[in-house]
Amino acid sequence: MIDKVLIIDDNEQDRRIIIRYLKRNGYENIVTADCGNEGVKMVKEENPDLVVLDTVLPDTIGFDVCKRIREEDGGEKKRIIIMQTGGIDSVDAIRAKEVGVDEYCVKTSDCGPLLEAIEKVKKAKKSEKNVRK
Repeated sequence: MIDKVLIIDDNEQDRRIIIRYLKRNGYENIVTADCGNEGVKMVKEENPDLVVLDTVLPDTIGFDVCKRIREEDGGEKKRIIIMQTGGIDSVDAIRAKEVGVDEYCVKTSDCGPLLEAIEKVKKAKKSEKNVRK
């Protein structure tokens, strides 16, 4: 279950678009950060279930932010992290998985890939829980 979402993106317009589409799809508790360091701080303070992370931020890159979040979580995947980018690069997609990103998708104006990525991870996590039972 996703109760709280953190969006880490330096582009205000992109944040507004993501918020609008997430709210249309039932995600109401949304907080934002406009840089990586603030995002890591907000993970500690807000404890989001889902982090939507931009690849390029003004103070760092999304890969480093993801790595810091996973380290903060003790190496466990306590929350879903989905990284968005302007264009899929296979090397970056591999790197994203290596640092603990759950899904890597293209940033679009309709948020279709983001919403698909969220659903994909939710289904995978649900399947994992059912297998463990």
